[in-house]
Parts: sequence; C-alpha cells; structure tokens
Amino acid sequence: MKFFIAAFIILLCAGFIPHIQEKTFYQDVATIHEGGSGLPAGAIDRIQVIGGIPIAQSKGAFYEFKEGKWTASKNKIAVKTNPEKNLPAGSGKVLSAVDHLGSQWIGTENGLYQKSSSGAWEAVLPADSSYSWSPREVAALVVDSKGNLWFGAEQGVGRLEGNQWKLFTGAEGLPYNHFTNAAAGPNGEVWFGTEKGAIRVADDYFYYRFSRRWLPDDQVNDLAVDASGTVWIATAKGISQIESVEMTYEEKAKYFTKMTEDRHVRMGFVAPNNLKVPFDKDSYELGISDNDGMYTSMYGAAQAFRYAVTGDAEAKALADRSLEACKWLVDITHEPGFPARVIIPIDYREPVNEQYSREYNKRHQQSDPFWKDIYPRFPTSEDGKYMWKCDTSSDELAGHYFFYAIYYDLVAKTEEEKAMVREVVADITDHLIRNGFMLMDHDGKPTRWGNFSPEYMASFWGWDQRGLNSMMMLSFLNVASHVTGDAKYEETAKMLRDKYNYHINAMHAKEFFPPDNVVPWDNNLSLMSFYGLINYEKDPELLLMYRESLEYAWLHISKQKNAFWNTLYGALAQKFTEKAAEGVFDPAVVFPENKLYAPARTKLYSSWDAKTGDIIETLERIPLDMIGYEMDNTHRLDVAFDPTPGQSPGKGWRYDTYAVPVDERGHVRQDRDGFALEFREVGGGDAEQEGTFYLLPYYMARYHQLIEN
Repeated sequence: MKFFIAAFIILLCAGFIPHIQEKTFYQDVATIHEGGSGLPAGAIDRIQVIGGIPIAQSKGAFYEFKEGKWTASKNKIAVKTNPEKNLPAGSGKVLSAVDHLGSQWIGTENGLYQKSSSGAWEAVLPADSSYSWSPREVAALVVDSKGNLWFGAEQGVGRLEGNQWKLFTGAEGLPYNHFTNAAAGPNGEVWFGTEKGAIRVADDYFYYRFSRRWLPDDQVNDLAVDASGTVWIATAKGISQIESVEMTYEEKAKYFTKMTEDRHVRMGFVAPNNLKVPFDKDSYELGISDNDGMYTSMYGAAQAFRYAVTGDAEAKALADRSLEACKWLVDITHEPGFPARVIIPIDYREPVNEQYSREYNKRHQQSDPFWKDIYPRFPTSEDGKYMWKCDTSSDELAGHYFFYAIYYDLVAKTEEEKAMVREVVADITDHLIRNGFMLMDHDGKPTRWGNFSPEYMASFWGWDQRGLNSMMMLSFLNVASHVTGDAKYEETAKMLRDKYNYHINAMHAKEFFPPDNVVPWDNNLSLMSFYGLINYEKDPELLLMYRESLEYAWLHISKQKNAFWNTLYGALAQKFTEKAAEGVFDPAVVFPENKLYAPARTKLYSSWDAKTGDIIETLERIPLDMIGYEMDNTHRLDVAFDPTPGQSPGKGWRYDTYAVPVDERGHVRQDRDGFALEFREVGGGDAEQEGTFYLLPYYMARYHQLIEN
C-alpha cells in the first residue's frame, strides 16, 4: 500500500538542507485508498472537495478524509442536475454541462451545444487548422482556472480560448477518448476521467494515469481537484489520491538509497524483495534473484559515482560493501574466479535444490532444450554455512567488470582497496582464459550463457551472439589490463583479435534483426561492456572501430528514453570526442590505407547527442513506487505499432516516435524494452525492485556532467 509515501517524502525534503540552490521538479505520488481504510469495499460513485475536505459517496453513504483516514460524514455531495427540457431534436441524452462566460453549455450523446441569448440551444462544431468536428459522446465539460472551456468527446479533446479552438487527438498526444467526467486544477491544468484511467493536461501535454500503479481500478466514476492541485479519483474499486510533491534530484536519490537499504540488502547483496501481501511494501521479505551479482554491482557503481561527485562517506561505505559482496561471490565457489549468482545461508527458508531437481531439469528441457541439467544448482560452501547458485551467465560478468573498474578508478584510495580489485579481476579473467574463455561450472562443463570461446563464436549456435560476446570478452581483458597492469591480458586480447577476429565481430555488438534475436537485456550488457572497452583502449584504430560499433547500438535504442543507456552513450561519446580533440586519430597512422576514413569518421562521431532532455525527463518521472505493476498501452490513441516484419505484437511508440514515458509503462529495471507496450515486471505486485533504477543513471550522469544537480 502507498498510504504514507507522500508524507515520508515531505518529511525527507524538510530535513534536507542543500548547500546550494538546487533545481526542483514535481514528483507525482499516488496513494491508494481501498476498502479497509475506512471506505467500504467496492465502487466509489462520486467525490467532491468541500471546504478543503474530500467527500466520497458510495451507495448513498458519505465519507470524509481527515487526518489521514476516512470516516463516515454528515456532509453530502449535491446531486448533479443536467438540463433536460427543450433539448435539440436528436441530441440524445445529456452527458455533461457547464457554465462558461455567462452561457450554458451541454455535451450530449450526439453533440456539443451552447445556449444562445434567445434561450435556444445551438450546435457547436469546433474546428482548428487541423480538424473540423461534429462531436459525439461529449461526456466531459469543464472550465479551467484561466477561463478556457474544455470538452472531451469521441473525437478527442477540445479547448476554446477566446474564440479560437484547439483540438487534440492521438496525434497531439491524447492517449484515450472514452470520457466520463472532468475537473479543473490550478495553473490551467485539467483532469479528465475516462473508462480506462485519468488524464492530466498541462501546457498542452497529456499525462496518463492508469493501472494499479496509479489507480485501484481504471474505471473513473468521478474526480475532484483540491486547492493544492491534488486530484482525488473515485473508481470502481476505491479512491486514488495523486499529488505532485516538489523535490530535488538529490532528495529523490536519498529516498531511493534509504528504500534500498531498508528493504533490499541481504548479507551485503542488493536484490528485489518479495511481498507477502500483494502491493503492500510493509509486508516485504528479503529475496534472491538470478543476478544478485549484477544487481549488487550496479548498485555499487551508483554509490561509487555518488562518492565521486559528493564525497559522501556513506556512498563510499556502500560501494565498499558492494565490492566485498561481489568478491565473496567469486571467493566462495568451487574454482578460483568462478562467480556465483547468489549466496544464501544453509538454512534458507526455501528448499532451493529441491526446486531444481533432476526431474525438474528434464521437464524444463522439453520446452527449453538448452536448459542446463546440473545438480545441485546450489552447492554447499566448503565451510558448510552457505549455498551458492551456479550456472552463472554473461549478465553477471558484465556487472562485475563494470563495477570493478569504476570502483578502482573512483573509490579505491588505499593499496589494500586497490589490491582487492586486482585480485578479483585477475581471478575471474584467469578463470576465463584457463577454461578456453568459458565459465566452467562445478560439473566441469560450461555454463549455459557463459561461453566466450572462439569455437562457440564460429558455431551454428553462437553466430547471433558472436558480436556481443566478442566485444564483452575484449572489454573484460581491457579492464583486467587497466586494473592489474599485467601485460598478459593485452597479449591475450591481441591473440583473440589476430587469430579469431574478435574486434571485427565487436563491430556488430548488438543484434537489430530479426526481432527474435533482439532482447533488451543485451542493450544493458553491451553498453556496460562498452564502458570498459572504450575507456581503457589505447589503440586509436581499435578505438575508432569500437566507437562506430557503439553508434550502431545507440541508433537502435536512442528513442527508448532509458536514462542509463543514454548516460552510458553520452559518457563514451564524450570520451571519444576528447580523444579526437587530442589528435589521436591521425590518418597517417590510423587506417593509412584509406586516408579519408579516419577523418570522416572522427568528424561524424565527434558530433553526438545523448538526448540529455530524455535523461532528465526519465529521472523526474521514474515513480517512487518500484512495484512491478502490469501496464497495457496497446489501447492508446497516441501510439503506433512497430511494423517491422517478424515483430511480435505489442511493440510501438508514441506520436513523437519515442517510447511512452517511464511512469506510463511497467518498467522499473534498467534492462527493459521501452517499446514494449504491454509489460509486467518480474514478480508483478508480489515484488518490489530496488532503487538502482534511479540511482545509477542519476549519479553517473552527474559524474560525466551530462546533467546538473
């Protein structure tokens, strides 16, 4: 439940005194009021704010909200009356009515009408430079605080300002058009209720609030806006209270750090938790994931960037703890350098090995032939106190190497700290080299997704992964070379390039087609690995090749409004531009066989756009609620479906060709497809994700000066 989140944020903001004037923004926060909170179960028919107090009506009974709770009320909501006499012929039922500038307006099933000075109803046919309408199903009429008239109809939304109409359809950003009511807010804002959610219009932009993230039910029966701008939405299953809380980026970061520390840290590992009561964050229990190493690494990286930009001792302590946890994953296993996915106590509450029995593995292989039949999947540690999960994937490695390099550069101050990083990086890299560039499990066989070998790259099964895995392996070796200073890692990378063309494979580090091969987590793996590959590459020819590969990957994801991916691209493009300014791409030595190539590519890639406006928008609009709500945007008027041949249904983008905003889709993790219109996060309402979704791009973007605080 979300009852106290707004109060918590207000207290947090009051307790934080910035040293300098920081930019503020408004964070939408939803509180859900359902049966059991003083309201009856079931539908709320009407709602109104009377004397600053929300009054709700359900089945003839009235309730008021005071001092944080609902109680029976003696106040009553006045009965709505619409004109019924002398209606125009064929107008149908009156659905809405409002007074505007001394004149009465009505919306009906078959039209929009204004009462003339003679008392006759005259049909209104709104038109602007793009549209001309004869409105139908005009279920919403309202006058905003600036005196403009608004209506919601089957064709869309219209605004009358003076004597000029402005009409909005999906092409102008209107997400839905089955209206039920409307209410005016401050500063010219208007709220529309619909049969599938609520819509706020501010400065001609439409904010769509639907699904359990925002409402107890999508059927909006009524809504009202109080003097502060908080909207109270009566639905078929309760009330939603949505308020906009002014805050700074740093205050939001403090909220997510506290949330993560309070509910997501298990033995130093950071992971999603489990909710014993759906949607109730207070019912959490610490959980495990398939990728505790990657999630802990990304949280550690966020705290490392935070330490670099703020010098906060807490940030260093959290980065230190993350390093120790990730190193523990490597130290606990059967062979030096093999990182476990997860570590749990021997008496963990779930029978994890029984869940992955031989019988289960055999059954699972019937639908997934590459599922690995390994038992136990959670071997016991040598000291008998813990179990660790095997079959480690490339996701884990990408996270480990990404974090280790960042920690080494930004956090490690003492020789002891630097030695810890050198040891763990050398152990993992030596394990890969020793085992033919594969993660070798405790059964003596490669893990399913941990194969970076030349043989695999050249095989039928590895062809679609050769670009990404080749690039990742070269990145790991670059990080190892940078951190340890051992020449053998450069020599190994050279061997893989000269003998097996890993650098050529890396020119295509991200699959774009066919759609079956395009998975969003590969964006995460590729961009995190590009960070080590490009930052530590010394050869200008290779650096130019890798920058070209980065651009190809970026073009495929640049409109998904993923703050982390935008930040990674911006940081690496910036690094390349700095190198170009230093003159390292001299055509006399960089691809001298074609003296036009290096200058042309250097000029092309020195001009870049990380779309920092999208980074800022996403950081501001990431919800404070990290539960995995299911959100289906396939009904929206403002989206176009992806027409790519072979594309699965339900992929698309908004009228402006960008992904729908982050608070209008179900994603609360970094590695999700922004174009997936229908999505539910793993665990759904039974899990809460950690705050890294905001913390990592925020502090990383600040460190690389892509945004200001």
